[in-house]
Amino acid sequence: MRILRTVADVRSAVRAARAEGRTVGLVPTMGAFHEGHLSLIRAARAGTDLVVVSLFVNPTQFGAGEDLTAYPRDEARDAELAAGAGADILFAPAVDEVYPHGFATSIHVSGITDVLCGATRGPGHFDGVATVVTKLLQIVAPDTAYFGQKDAQQVLVVRRVVRDLDIPVRIEACPIVREPDGLAMSSRNVYLDAGARARAAHINRALDAAEAAVAAGETDAAAVVAAARSVLDAAGIEPEYLELRSAGDLAPVDTVDDAALLAVAARVGAARLIDNRILEAHA
Repeated sequence: MRILRTVADVRSAVRAARAEGRTVGLVPTMGAFHEGHLSLIRAARAGTDLVVVSLFVNPTQFGAGEDLTAYPRDEARDAELAAGAGADILFAPAVDEVYPHGFATSIHVSGITDVLCGATRGPGHFDGVATVVTKLLQIVAPDTAYFGQKDAQQVLVVRRVVRDLDIPVRIEACPIVREPDGLAMSSRNVYLDAGARARAAHINRALDAAEAAVAAGETDAAAVVAAARSVLDAAGIEPEYLELRSAGDLAPVDTVDDAALLAVAARVGAARLIDNRILEAHA
């Protein structure tokens, strides 16, 4: 595996692969790799010929008072894990390589960024996500880019950017990878002390409760959300949001008919955690 630092070097490597008729996969990450990231790299390895993993803690998607400076970083460890999972290139640029002096462009996606994390983290969060992902797609020009379903709203934002700007790439959303107790794997899980870690597992149990309610025939959105909320309440977790929305466009839903996204964000101890579940009523 090669570690590349510049846009020019990545483009040169991709051009050489294209000249040989090889397909290209991109896995955009902020590092601090865990099994969730590695599952994306393995999916790219299985689906494409040249696997490019970007490692860039994107400052523009962090708001004031968020954990940009504290965000876990260990490039040597990440490089070893990425190579083991099948990456060919680790693109690890400096901030001024991605945002050179005078950078003044931002991509804003309306509508789907106004709710959930967009409402709680502020509109600049998804502007930063959309802008850096667009840059990565332009730099690497992959056939397929791989994202984790844990960041469900982010996936929808990226899909909208790709559609609206006619970027020729397929977006692949890969399943959430969980710890044995169900907690969704996240780089921010390292912030959890033992007590917070035990409480955090109730987030997935809350989603389980909602899914069980739907499986039992409940389709009223308020009742489904209440089933999840009761589990969080019992664990002493006050969510930033716990909402049921259309899985396609995040529009509010009153009933679970077509695929609905139950999304949750909560601060547990020192960590802000997100999770979600796709719910579908069965005839």
